[in-house]
Amino acid sequence: MNHKFDRKFDRRRFLLHAAKLGAVFLLGGCDRLSRTAAFPSVLDAAEGLTRRVQHWITSEKGEAREYTEADLSPTFPSNGSTNPGTDEYLALSSDGFASWRLSVGGLVERTASLSLSELRALPARTQITRHDCVEGWSAIGKWKGVRLGKILEWVRPLPEARYVVFFCADSDEDGLQYYESVDLEDAYHPQTILAYELNDRPLPIENGAPIRLRLERQLGYKMAKYIMRIELVRSFSSVAGGKGGYWEDQGYEWYAGI
Repeated sequence: MNHKFDRKFDRRRFLLHAAKLGAVFLLGGCDRLSRTAAFPSVLDAAEGLTRRVQHWITSEKGEAREYTEADLSPTFPSNGSTNPGTDEYLALSSDGFASWRLSVGGLVERTASLSLSELRALPARTQITRHDCVEGWSAIGKWKGVRLGKILEWVRPLPEARYVVFFCADSDEDGLQYYESVDLEDAYHPQTILAYELNDRPLPIENGAPIRLRLERQLGYKMAKYIMRIELVRSFSSVAGGKGGYWEDQGYEWYAGI
């Protein structure tokens, strides 16, 4: 066991939880504030502080641990949806996603529309990493895909762009579409990829085909599956519930660093 790595990891966890507790204490006595117009700005300030501390802990160049093929889990479970099941998705999956295209737009100098074969033709990255689910399970898988940063270099984000938003093919029982987001720092991280293979095979439907996000320094709910469209935005104010992701709109943290 790498005790140096474990000590570093434990220190990161301690600091991260300390930052979260600080935000909780800041809000814990705010009953009166909650009845004032200033309360939303207090919440936003606390959340912003937490994000900055988490980024400081993980650092721009820090990387998640990578493993060997001997460490691969016997099976890689599916998290969340296992099949969008819409007419559009079923039509796309029936021909092996040959007619699927990834749309990239928003605050960019030039938009893009990429087929799965075009993504596969781009320089690829392969990484063996551990997926940590908020439900308590973990699994190690081998992922292959294109770096999100390479796609951003092609579309060239405008100066006001701050976040990358992923819109997915699946939705919940109430019809709310799944979506997720990252900031530009995580988008350009070398381990942030749009994966189209799992364990040397085309990405299975239950794991997010044709592509899913791999964001190795964060929890599994951040790793959007069934990605159909990507948009660069200045803020989340006009996107769904305004918190930056389907689960975040339900109360989960936007930055889920581990």
